[in-house]
Amino acid sequence: MSHAILVYLASAFPGVADHWYVVLLIARKVAPYMFDEMPFAAYLLKIALSVPVAYLFNTLVAPEFGLPLDQKAADEGEKLLSASLAMIESYWLEGDGPFLLGNSQPSIADLALVCEIMQLEVADEKDRDRILGEHKRILKWIGDTKNATAPYFDEIHSILPSIKENLKELKAEQANNEGK
Repeated sequence: MSHAILVYLASAFPGVADHWYVVLLIARKVAPYMFDEMPFAAYLLKIALSVPVAYLFNTLVAPEFGLPLDQKAADEGEKLLSASLAMIESYWLEGDGPFLLGNSQPSIADLALVCEIMQLEVADEKDRDRILGEHKRILKWIGDTKNATAPYFDEIHSILPSIKENLKELKAEQANNEGK
């Protein structure tokens, strides 16, 4: 649904730069992945978009709320996340430009995907670095997207450090309660 809202905003208001929603590019390459017109390709992108949430839930959120840690699900989530990041690098970040599909300017597809990957900011630094560290193209793309959308990128993602801190506090509280 949020993808449809982004498309609407990019196309309904005068003065929105064309690079946000390039009609021919979207029609040929991006829209099928965002709107399920190509089931297998859409499935692959949906995995890439949902995997950070699944990984974070199984490694951080569930244990913090007293749910049992499912190590098998956490390990599987990390494997799937790594595979998704590799797919993003090998297909979506191909080309000469710094943005998805080799574009020289960001699009709504960049915004949608970068926000999903930025969820990893709430993970422990060691885990985040282990997962993202080998994906230099993704790290560069995140930086390029951040710079292209400044100051709004930082404003939108400014909630992540407080979420991370809240999760750390919950973990410490849970450890304290288990020690009693």
